Parts: sequence; C-alpha cells; structure tokens
Amino acid sequence: MPLAKVKGTELYFEETGEGFPLVWSHEFAGDCRSWEPQVRYFSRRYRVITYNHRGYPPSAVPEDPSAYSNEILVEDLHHLLRHLGIEQAHVGGLSMGANVALNFGLRHPRMARSLIIAACGAGTVGREHFLAEYGRLADRLEREGIQVALDRFSALPSRRAFRDKDPHGFQEFLAQLREHPPRAKAQILRGVLLRRKTIFELEPQLKTLQVPTLVLVGDQDEPCIEPALFMQRHIPHAGLLTLSRSGHQVNLEEPALFNLHVSEFLSAVENGRWGSRTEPRT
Repeated sequence: MPLAKVKGTELYFEETGEGFPLVWSHEFAGDCRSWEPQVRYFSRRYRVITYNHRGYPPSAVPEDPSAYSNEILVEDLHHLLRHLGIEQAHVGGLSMGANVALNFGLRHPRMARSLIIAACGAGTVGREHFLAEYGRLADRLEREGIQVALDRFSALPSRRAFRDKDPHGFQEFLAQLREHPPRAKAQILRGVLLRRKTIFELEPQLKTLQVPTLVLVGDQDEPCIEPALFMQRHIPHAGLLTLSRSGHQVNLEEPALFNLHVSEFLSAVENGRWGSRTEPRT
C-alpha cells in the first residue's frame, strides 16, 4: 500500500500512467476513488496522482482536532508532491479539494502548471447559515454516526442531479461515504470547512494569481455559482465553464464533458494558447 510520510502523518496515494503530473484533490464527502473516471481517461497521457486527505483511511486519521485545517491540507499536498519528486504539476480538485488546489496555487504558484477548480466556494454565500448548519452536522456525526452524513448528502439539492442522472453511481458514492470514520468527518468539518477563508476573502490573492485556471461549476450547484463567477472575474488567467443541468459532483455526473473540457484546457495551457481574460493576445 503506497503511503507517503508527510508532516508527521501518512497519506495514501495512487499513481497511474506516465507523462506530465496531473494531481486530483477530493471533496469532503469523497476520497481518491471519486476520481476514477478521470484516472481512466487522463492516465493515457499523464502521470495521474490521486490521494486521500488526512482523516480518510487508509491515510492516517489524527485524533487531535488541531491536526485539521485548510492550511494543513494545502501543505500535505505540497509535501506529497515533494515526496514524489514532482517539481510542477497540473493541480485539480472538487469542492473541498478544489479549495485546497486553489490555495495550493496561491501559496506555491511555481509548482502549479495549471489549476482546475470545480464546485468550489460553498460557505462563501449565506455564511451564517452554512456555519450553523455544518456545525450541527459535525455534532450529530459524533453522536449518531456516519448515517447522518448519508442522509444529509442524499437530500441536498446540489446532489440531486447526480442522484437522478446516475442512480447506480450515486449509490456507489454513498457506499464509499459510509466507510468514512464519523469522528474524523466531524473534525474536518470544524477544522477545515468552517474555518477556511471564503472565496470573497481571498480577493487580494486571487488578483495576483498568474497560474492558468479553469473554473467549473454546475448550474444547479447554487452555493458555488457566485464564487465561481467571482473567481473568473478576479483571477487574471481564469476561464469559467458552467455545465447545464448539473449539480455539485460535476466530474462524476458528467465525466465525458468534464474530461473533454479539462483535456482541451490542459492542451491550451501546454501549447501556450490559454490567454488572459484582461489582456488581448498578441
């Protein structure tokens, strides 16, 4: 089992294919298995790396609440790439993982050849409601167990499109979520999701980000639409793709479209054809 020792903990990772590195960072309700459609597609041309964040077995599951923060997850990714001897990579993520990828690009821009930021920014709009709702979810996870998370994510409007389009895939997602340790989920909620900066709060850093960036959002992923527009407006080299009739898990709901557009983006970046939103190409 491949485990990387980083910052006093161990991260489980998988590598598939050869070529320029492409790393995917998973969402709160997922793990490295959430990227299977992308692994199968992109490993034909890239060295694809997926991994489990701390708190997601077989990665280590620290008991100390202070071991979980967005900054720590960003540095976990940084040290994982260093462990693998990777100096630069395309870095992508979904939801919590997209926030990690974005902040990785802000903190280590030379290591990011490009950024793929999908379904990012929950908790930016309607902040007080978000904090209260997910604070209660953390408490219930510790008291009642992982079934609380399954019930919660089954009912979310932003997950409904996936459930309706692909019932089998959605049940597979829930089966994988069922394996996650509930106490660790509660720690991640409190330490990462409830304490990270909103996309609006990142405005000064976003304006200085020179890494080519593709922002993706589903048109039914209401909490992430406004943050996606905000990133497109403030990151100099960002483009925005909205997938119609799609919710939060865009890489699983519409894997063919997701892979196609990401592939075109990567090709444009690698060939020097991804321009700036604010400056005309010369």
